[in-house]
Amino acid sequence: MTTNQKIQALRQAMQREGIAAYFVPSSDPHQSEYVADHWKCREWLSGFTGSAGVLVVTEDHAGLWTDSRYFLQAEKDLAGTCVTLQKQVVPHAPEHVNWLADSLPPGSIVGIDGRLFSLAQVRHLAKHFYPKNIEIRTDLDLIAPIWINRPALPGDPVFELPPDYTGHSLAEKLARIRAALGAQNADALLLTTLDDIAWTLNIRAADVECNPVCISYLLIEQEAAHWFVSAEKVPLELQEKCWLHGIVLHPYEAIEDRLHTLPPDYKVLSDTATLNARLYQLIPEGQILHGDNPVAAMKGIKSEREIAQIRRAMRKDGAALVRLLRWLETEVPKGGLTEYDVAVKMAELRAEQGEYFGESFAAIIGYNANGAIVHYRPMPGESAAIRPQGILLMDSGGQYLHGTTDITRTIALSPPTGEQKRAYTAVLKGHIALAALRFPEGTKGIQIDALARVPLWQLGLNYGHGTGHGVGYFLSVHEGPQGITPSPGNSKGHTPFEPGMLTSNEPGYYETGQYGIRIENLILCVEAEQTASGRFFQFETLSLCPIDTQLIDISMLHPEERQWLNEYHAGVLRELSPLLHAEEVAWLEQQCRAV
Repeated sequence: MTTNQKIQALRQAMQREGIAAYFVPSSDPHQSEYVADHWKCREWLSGFTGSAGVLVVTEDHAGLWTDSRYFLQAEKDLAGTCVTLQKQVVPHAPEHVNWLADSLPPGSIVGIDGRLFSLAQVRHLAKHFYPKNIEIRTDLDLIAPIWINRPALPGDPVFELPPDYTGHSLAEKLARIRAALGAQNADALLLTTLDDIAWTLNIRAADVECNPVCISYLLIEQEAAHWFVSAEKVPLELQEKCWLHGIVLHPYEAIEDRLHTLPPDYKVLSDTATLNARLYQLIPEGQILHGDNPVAAMKGIKSEREIAQIRRAMRKDGAALVRLLRWLETEVPKGGLTEYDVAVKMAELRAEQGEYFGESFAAIIGYNANGAIVHYRPMPGESAAIRPQGILLMDSGGQYLHGTTDITRTIALSPPTGEQKRAYTAVLKGHIALAALRFPEGTKGIQIDALARVPLWQLGLNYGHGTGHGVGYFLSVHEGPQGITPSPGNSKGHTPFEPGMLTSNEPGYYETGQYGIRIENLILCVEAEQTASGRFFQFETLSLCPIDTQLIDISMLHPEERQWLNEYHAGVLRELSPLLHAEEVAWLEQQCRAV
């Protein structure tokens, strides 16, 4: 079926149900950012392969709403179809909801699959629709009947994270969670988010591309816990360990019966931002406690053991990237190299480091104009040939048994123009502004985002994505609760930083049709000092890879910025040299020489 045929089949199903509009989000029943192939309904229906976006289909319009990270990609993916790209002006803003509320006549019915929307999202829809006398039906899965040969749910086995790599034991984590339950007078915590479940149980899997998680639900009570997962995925030894810790296994689908038959006065704590509407409707009225998921906060603050392991991952990752950069120096002038070749080589070099599980996301290798496509993904047979001229942007990451990495480097393949050097240096200045920042306890990401943008603003430039996201511990590369963002509607920007939080620092600039620039490292929030004004924190940069100095206009850097860069490069050389061969160290010395 073509995209247009799929949309037509959906419209026929909508007509049978009396539905004026149907929403197809990018999510799964666990509100995951990246989803298993089984749940890629929006991608299957529209043809748009980006990871974020909402498809809204009415009788006479099919619109895909996404933000500026995906504009160029969406235009390419949607070309020749009946689906129209609706460019979001403000990321995460409900522009598609406002459009639909204004477009539909009173008495209309909007359909959704309640499993794919959180309770908070459904309430948000109701806030906009009910005043216009527009009804919402949450019981409509109109995709399943028309998706022929739909991929099955993943069946790969679960494995337990080795004890040396866990920040806390399973028993310790369950005890902390139960203490949090007691403080809120709850009988149980319902976890539906896959990374929270993996962290709690100290397990990993491969159910979602690049995300080592297992599709399941977890209900934690004071005396027992119930893990809703396909038993065939759980090795016998792990099942026995679960039994010893009072964890009972149930089929994945049994979560609905469990919630529908809860004992009277049984109180379940769950986060409405992630609990899907279908599960919420199954819990008897008055038996759900709305509150923040305590596991998200626990998981976001890395333990000393986890931090030590993350440092190992950063050194391994840095060694692989140094070898990649040397390889590029040799191979690009020969010709015949494509963006996809670089992505493959990068994964190979990471795999050589040992204890490697795979990419933490699909590598973004953008040569010249493709670098301006923020979430560009080179595909075999379709990626650009790389020549010894222009700029190459490389954003990639690895999943190691002891850490998750995410790093971006932009390199010059020929002498850069003055315009390119000014933009690159402004991005670097913004990166350093965050990396060197000292800030008081209670500081939030929304308060510091502008610091990374000011050097660009002074040139009349900006970028359309957030500046930083939390990063998991051998888990999701995008993790809460914190983030660095200018968006007031993004809750991650309103979470205060605490020591142990690992966050990306990635300002950028993109000249459409020409080039893209981004410099990204992972930074760890650490204690700075106690003053008369209170506690102060700062960031420690953990990523280890030289920053291309060919693109820097040295005259634009203040002495303090030059000092930061030189100290960073000295640290890169010191930390990576023991992992490299003599000729590699000699090359790295040149890349890390002081400016």
